[in-house]
Amino acid sequence: MSLSIKRFLPHLLVFIGFVIISLAYFSPVLKGKEIFQSDIMHYIGMSKQQKDFKAQTGEETYWTNSAFGGMPTYQLGAKYPHNYIKTLDLTIRFLPRPADYLFLYLIGFYILLLTLKVDFKLAALGALAFGFSTYLIIILGVGHNSKAHAIAYMPLVLSGILLTFQRKYIAGFLLTTVAMGLELVANHYQMTYYLMLLVLVLGIAYLVDAYKQKELPHFFKAVGILLAAVILSIGLNATNILATQEYVKESTRGQSELTINADGSPKEATTGLDKSYITEYSYGKLEALNLFIPRIFGGGSHEDVGTDSEYYQFNLKRGATPLQAREIVKQTPTYWGIQPIVEAPAYVGAVILFLFVLGLFLVKGRVKWWLVGGTVLSLLLSFGKHFGLLTDFFIDFVPMYNKFRAVSSIQVILELCIPVLGTLGLVELFKVTETNDEKLKALKFSAGITAGLAVLLLVFKSALFDFVGRNDGYYAQNYGPDFIDAIRADRASMFTQDTFRTLIFVLLAATVVFMFLKKKISETLVVVSLAALILVDLIGVDKRYVNNDDFKSAMQVNKPFQANAADLQILKDTTHFRVFDVTSGAARASYFHNSLNGYHAAKLGRYNEVFDFYISKNNINVLNMLNTKYIIAQDEKGAYFPYENTDANGNAWFVNRVKTVESANQEILQLDSLDTRHVAVTTSKTIKNTANVVDSTATIQAITYKPNYIKYKSTNSQNGFAVFSEIYYADGWDAFMDGELVPHERVNYILRGLDIPAGTHSIEFKFEPTVIQKGSTIALASSVVLGVLVLIGLFFGFKKTSTGKD
Repeated sequence: MSLSIKRFLPHLLVFIGFVIISLAYFSPVLKGKEIFQSDIMHYIGMSKQQKDFKAQTGEETYWTNSAFGGMPTYQLGAKYPHNYIKTLDLTIRFLPRPADYLFLYLIGFYILLLTLKVDFKLAALGALAFGFSTYLIIILGVGHNSKAHAIAYMPLVLSGILLTFQRKYIAGFLLTTVAMGLELVANHYQMTYYLMLLVLVLGIAYLVDAYKQKELPHFFKAVGILLAAVILSIGLNATNILATQEYVKESTRGQSELTINADGSPKEATTGLDKSYITEYSYGKLEALNLFIPRIFGGGSHEDVGTDSEYYQFNLKRGATPLQAREIVKQTPTYWGIQPIVEAPAYVGAVILFLFVLGLFLVKGRVKWWLVGGTVLSLLLSFGKHFGLLTDFFIDFVPMYNKFRAVSSIQVILELCIPVLGTLGLVELFKVTETNDEKLKALKFSAGITAGLAVLLLVFKSALFDFVGRNDGYYAQNYGPDFIDAIRADRASMFTQDTFRTLIFVLLAATVVFMFLKKKISETLVVVSLAALILVDLIGVDKRYVNNDDFKSAMQVNKPFQANAADLQILKDTTHFRVFDVTSGAARASYFHNSLNGYHAAKLGRYNEVFDFYISKNNINVLNMLNTKYIIAQDEKGAYFPYENTDANGNAWFVNRVKTVESANQEILQLDSLDTRHVAVTTSKTIKNTANVVDSTATIQAITYKPNYIKYKSTNSQNGFAVFSEIYYADGWDAFMDGELVPHERVNYILRGLDIPAGTHSIEFKFEPTVIQKGSTIALASSVVLGVLVLIGLFFGFKKTSTGKD
């Protein structure tokens, strides 16, 4: 027993250390503060209605009316029955946010390195290099929580895969199942997709090695086990996956029926996103140097250049007071790369990149090649449109690659691979050999390549770079050439400072390795020294972008929006309607009202098209059919006020005629001038009453209005066709007339329509998606199967331990 405790104790200490480090970096959480994340602010606005509904009724709603006229909540934090893998995830993330994600980065990577048979001290060092990689910290600062969540579980998935290939089939299967289940819980399929690409590279490397070693039966056995684990992990997340799969077809990620754009130009036919949209955020080839030198291209789009800057002096010369100039330079447009916007450089670290190069020389075999392969593939794909040969191939031929945008984010793969190979390089360095000649040679080449690159950049700075950004023409036109001269001087200064900084860290790391090889210092001192250098290097850059200033009181974070005068006036109206806020295109209005605006990466595709064609242009016909009763605007003094649109069509109305057209193009174009109060347009051929006499006394009123349930009372002496100002979504919304299920149609491109016979009727719309029940059943069964398999695994593991077998 004492031996077991002794073996476990180092890992317990590392675990505690990671908890302390995570809390220390985000120390304001210990005072009850929370990090202010812009994306989470919008999420709070988008999800408030569903959370309020849950608090009031105890029920989960899978539809919200608060954003984009109405949409499913599948991608807005919906909670599903029997989602036990989510419960496990919440248990693991026991620290306050965002310290919980940093802890996941560290512990997951630590387990990966232990799986690769790395000593716990080196595994901890590698985990620090991964966890504090600047991009991983930056995404926590801006609120890309689901992305951080998915990245954090990547190392754990790889650990399960590696265990399986190491012939630890039971442990590998169970870990892969749980880790992959947790990966899918994060609900960021772009990151999971990138992980799959890395796993494919790993599989190819291991397949080639298995062929050489004549171990193909073992390879395919491992692959079969891993496929079973992935299938079971999908079952654990069945509800979310099935709901997402159903939703994505109707979202902007699905295929559009339109062949024209809002401006009338031909629309590119695609089953996914437009190529230009996918590659909008493409890394410049030289810009990839910021993996090694943080602000070589100016860092983030806007940075604080301080009072020693040329820009500060420029503002003083223009008449600004020192205090005014100090405030102005906090938002200096320093970035001069070719991406539209950059929050911060994706800095991996000078020390760990030096160790990565060292690992290229010292590490041998299949592990090295899948890490190098993953790094190279990730880097080349991050270039996007600047390396069109590869990017176009992936968009056109690799399944599902065209569903994801911001190709630069695939660099998360190299941000994982680089610290792994760097750590494995240290493992090889510490191996006892008769002579250190090969290691000294590797050190010479590694230091020469990395330090030499920094020196060359310093020497040829002026010849290679002009420090001119894509927006400098605009700045020159508006602020004059002296402004540009000052900004360029500060950019050049940042270039020089950070290149020297990188050079110093490389030389310090190389010196530590050299002293070890010369037997001047111990292995432990090497680990401590390099860990300290890594932390100083990475945290020094991280703190430029995510620090204590980003934390606010919990009240400010959890209630980020305050009602203005327009909101307060609108909230007095207790009828049911929509609001269009022309002063803010994001989720602010969704926090208070049923809004036409919102903030989401995957909106309903048809609604998004109508928004681009008409709503964004304030087309009154479309605003009326969406029952837009209030438009929030600003007067000439900047005060907010609600314009009341008295022509809004209401919740539902009878039309005189239903006009049938042949194509989606014709249907959406009709909305431009359509009298939506009296005429509806559709491509459906099943509507019975296309021409109706509307009784002047006919009424249809909303009696009950909830996110997932709406009840109307209809009175009409004639047969009629009613249009409802609600978004049509076939997979879940059912219509009932007098308690009987009846079919309803899509009209006006995005709305619901229903044939209603003469008389008085009760009309109900219920959102009861069958995908939730189906998915929950699968999730429950999968959880039971996993529970049984875990017990069996524990039994055999205990039996093996008790019999003394390895």
